[in-house]
Amino acid sequence: MNATSGLIVLTTPEGKWVMPPHRGMWIPAGVQHSVRAVGLVRMQSLYVETARAEGMPSHCQVLEITGFMRSLIGEVVKLSLDVEADGRDSTLMDLALYEMARLPNLPLSLPFPSNERLAKKCRAFVGEPNIHQTTDDWSKELGMSRRAFTRLFRQQTGLSFVAWRQQACLLSALPQLSAGQSVTSVAMELGYENPAAFTIMFKRAFGKPPLAYLGLR
Repeated sequence: MNATSGLIVLTTPEGKWVMPPHRGMWIPAGVQHSVRAVGLVRMQSLYVETARAEGMPSHCQVLEITGFMRSLIGEVVKLSLDVEADGRDSTLMDLALYEMARLPNLPLSLPFPSNERLAKKCRAFVGEPNIHQTTDDWSKELGMSRRAFTRLFRQQTGLSFVAWRQQACLLSALPQLSAGQSVTSVAMELGYENPAAFTIMFKRAFGKPPLAYLGLR
């Protein structure tokens, strides 16, 4: 799918993905998922037969949509389902699949662990994120030593707890900002000392300040 406006939050048992405007989302066939729309969402979707998606990953991804890919999607969604094997329509579809496999993957995902107790704690945090929660807080609540918790968390998510916590906070901020909440309000809710600290962390992760990244400024 390719969003031209609004924001999409996709959740699966394995994690969470946030798709801002003018980006795309790859969802493999058969993946159980739920979708939440934020704002007035306009999007275009391409459905790819499993046999033709061999070059695509087996997990969800948020993708950078190039201008060329955006034009291709605009053409492909207008095609008839009755495609001539050797016609222009077939060539456009082949080109769209070729370009799709080369789109840059964006850091807009949050992995969930498979360990049931840890996953429950992670989902609770996503519901009420706070940048000040610590490794010691979590390890104590889960009845684990700091060392055992740190090792398990990295094994289960591929991230340190601190990196995961930051990503969870930043991804939770995107829907709020897209819905019109101020940077100051979002930063305070997440526990940042001031809006500047939040903006610095956001820019370090995504390359642009919050409103610029969402195309709101």
